[in-house]
Amino acid sequence: MSITRLELQNYLEGMLRVSEISDYCPNGLQVEGTSKIEKIVTGVTASQALVDAAIQANADALIVHHGYFWKGESQAVTGMKKRRLSALLSSNVNLFAYHLPLDVHPELGNNRQLASLLGIQNVSAVNSIKPIGVVMQGNFEKPIEATELQGVLRNLLGRDVLLEGPVSKSISTVAWCTGGGQGFIEQAVERGVDAFITGEVSEQTVHTAREMGITFFAAGHHATERYGVKALGEHIAQQFDVTVEFIDINNPA
Repeated sequence: MSITRLELQNYLEGMLRVSEISDYCPNGLQVEGTSKIEKIVTGVTASQALVDAAIQANADALIVHHGYFWKGESQAVTGMKKRRLSALLSSNVNLFAYHLPLDVHPELGNNRQLASLLGIQNVSAVNSIKPIGVVMQGNFEKPIEATELQGVLRNLLGRDVLLEGPVSKSISTVAWCTGGGQGFIEQAVERGVDAFITGEVSEQTVHTAREMGITFFAAGHHATERYGVKALGEHIAQQFDVTVEFIDINNPA
């Protein structure tokens, strides 16, 4: 079975509400390849390693969370950018990328998928933070100790997890933002939750957690954002009966 490039593009743009979300990069088709798509590879970031793996897997399309052409980067097609684009173009592979639209989607998004992985209940978006869904909150069925939750995150995500702020604390309510969401820690404090989970940490985040009394977990940008694009690929396979393979290129960040 197959789908055309235009059919896939139109479906994803509508389902992920691309036109409604302002972002730091173009969302949707970033590199045009073959018009007929039978095999799709999904992954977190369109690194050279993932591009090469998709070509090796005979993919017609690569769908990622982190694509190309970010605001503020050089527009020159040289060096690393040239090599990545050359590989895609010479192999006629389409590249689709969805950044914030894939973070905030209420079912397939990174935030919603992390909640499912952790068994968080009563999940809702923090509507005061735009785009809606970039920060979510909920609660655990039973309170969990901070160090125990650190261990759960470590085991589920397969990486070390930084724990800061009050560490001998029972956690019932939690807010989270996958990836580089450490800047939302003060908004999490304002929500009155016990803990905030994100991917990255900045120097000032530690001080904020300690001084404002919120337990903070940095569980890895890549690790917390594997699950949205994987869920999206599984959804596409169900909708269009095409072959989809998720390829995880390890990244400790």
